Amino acid sequence: MMTNPTGRITQGMFSFLPDLTDDEIALQIDYGLNKGYAWSVEYTDDPHPRNTYWEMYGMPMFDLKDAAGVLMELNACRKTFPQHYIRLMAFDSTRNTESIVMSFIVNRPSREPGFGLVRQEVEGRTMRTTVHSYATDKPEGERYGA
Repeated sequence: MMTNPTGRITQGMFSFLPDLTDDEIALQIDYGLNKGYAWSVEYTDDPHPRNTYWEMYGMPMFDLKDAAGVLMELNACRKTFPQHYIRLMAFDSTRNTESIVMSFIVNRPSREPGFGLVRQEVEGRTMRTTVHSYATDKPEGERYGA
């Protein structure tokens, strides 16, 4: 049974929906700004589910009043890393902690190689499994073709 028929990475909000347009992204950014959230842009070429620390593009954007500032940073990241996964993350710092309250992918490589389940038999009849990202079969910087 195939639980993800699209074969796409499904991390963060909106993962099973078609890619958001820039207008739809701006609406989500405005929603977060109205809640007082700070935004950041992050990118990676290794979207393994346990890889929670992506590279930050620029600095976190505090005290913005308009989605245009986040979109400008996002478009600069897209131009620099067109074949990487890029996500937007919103932080809520109202309780003196920076908790992620929104996260969604806004850019994907043109080809997503996916993941495989690796099984290993260990002591006795115990089976261990791990997830292998096919993207990491190539060295960093060569994982996605243009």
